[in-house]
Amino acid sequence: MKKYLLNTETVEKKLQRLALELIENNLDVPELILVGIEEHGVVLAKNIQQLIQKNSKIATELLTLQLNKKKPEAVTLSREMDFTDKVIVLIDDVTNSGKTLLYALKPFLNAHPARIQTLVLVERTHTLFPITPDYKGISLATTLQDHIYVEVDGDKVTGAYLA
Repeated sequence: MKKYLLNTETVEKKLQRLALELIENNLDVPELILVGIEEHGVVLAKNIQQLIQKNSKIATELLTLQLNKKKPEAVTLSREMDFTDKVIVLIDDVTNSGKTLLYALKPFLNAHPARIQTLVLVERTHTLFPITPDYKGISLATTLQDHIYVEVDGDKVTGAYLA
């Protein structure tokens, strides 16, 4: 039996709110570089991109980032580009320890971006690394034994549950 934290309808509302927060906090920015961390972060990034395009005139660029979440030694982007003075938004489904978001910063550290922001659907409050998402759909206090899973069907996030 799955203990759902978010159902499809709630996820849609959270994504709408997250997109509006991004727009509000970046009104002075002509373009946002959305970087979805594979796999579910990419689906979230696509949804956020659509909502930004629907609700603002801010241009968006979507990239995907690959890394092994258990041993994040190599971090690769779907394509290279100049990130100088750009606003980058790293997007993932769940923060557990903060390790994934921390290592996902690697490709951008020497690029001199204007800002780097982080967005997650579910934030767990017991991170081991100094990462706190700028935008979060829901924040939960969980035990280390708890696992949070985000369900995706194609390009749609259908829910999140605690196991």
